[in-house]
Amino acid sequence: MRLEPRAATSATATVLWPLAAIAATVVFSSVLVMIAGASPITVFYLVFKGAAGSQFALVETLTRATPLIFTGLAVAVAFRARLWNIGAEAQLYLGAVMTVVLGTGAVTLPSAGLIPLIIFVVMLTGALALLGPAILKTRFGVDEVVTTLLLNFIVILFVSMLLEGVLKDPMGLGWPQSRRVIEEAQLPRLIQGKRLHFGFILAIVSAIIVWVIMKKTVLGYEMRAVGHNAEAARFAGIPVNRVIVKTALLSGGLAALAGFSEVAGLKGNLTLDLSPGYGYTGIVVAMLALLNPLGVVAAAIFVAGIFVGADAMSRSANVPSYIADVMVATSLLTMVTAIMLMRYRVRWR
Repeated sequence: MRLEPRAATSATATVLWPLAAIAATVVFSSVLVMIAGASPITVFYLVFKGAAGSQFALVETLTRATPLIFTGLAVAVAFRARLWNIGAEAQLYLGAVMTVVLGTGAVTLPSAGLIPLIIFVVMLTGALALLGPAILKTRFGVDEVVTTLLLNFIVILFVSMLLEGVLKDPMGLGWPQSRRVIEEAQLPRLIQGKRLHFGFILAIVSAIIVWVIMKKTVLGYEMRAVGHNAEAARFAGIPVNRVIVKTALLSGGLAALAGFSEVAGLKGNLTLDLSPGYGYTGIVVAMLALLNPLGVVAAAIFVAGIFVGADAMSRSANVPSYIADVMVATSLLTMVTAIMLMRYRVRWR
């Protein structure tokens, strides 16, 4: 068996292969559900009902999707230029740290001035966090997968140190948590009494801006060219290293916004368990969206719906909620396979 590059991918194949990946995920998950002793139809219905069967369920799904949109956009931007950013988790936490530093009273401004200031500083912090691995890649050829992955653990330990030290809330009864951000630094709720906040709107706007950058600007063209073939792009006069650095700055800034939205919009303070792995799940979201910024929104809502729905389903069907992790992981594997088959033809000999 060997793989041959396809000359072109038809529009039909672009639609059918992702659908086949979703179907394969459903079949595999159904087998596991039956092994657990439940009906797949009942389980999938309960997952859907738990994710979108009521206003409360839908609001929870959109709330869970908000940070996934940011991290998914960060990964999609980076992967488009073949910059393998596995450090969105670190950039998320650094964004949360800067939100707490500026939002707990260090700067006294009304909301109209304080929130944009925090957003700017947060994005700058996330951008600088990914700048180091990008420079190591472009100047010294260091694999960014290793540097960004290890950066996650370094940042988590750094945040733990801060929460046990200078950022620790003196009124927190000894718990490792920061003080709450002031009211002027909090994002307003979209629905009174619900958890959905303005960060979701910010995520949608960010997806539209990233789509415009990718499709309508010179930088977007250069990023796609570098992603397709860096050597050919360099031969055509595109400054490949500079494009990679710009991509890193944009990607890191987007991932940091996830930390900002979680602190300023939802949690109110910083804790070590702020993210249950949003940075890593953003990779799944980006791949399910085929690195399309607008598709990231739909993919993030889909993944968030699986997690939220699985929590509700496990209480009714007596099936472990870990089935959601299996479904998400399987969807990633099948989607990667689908992308490969869209680009390559299998030949048997």
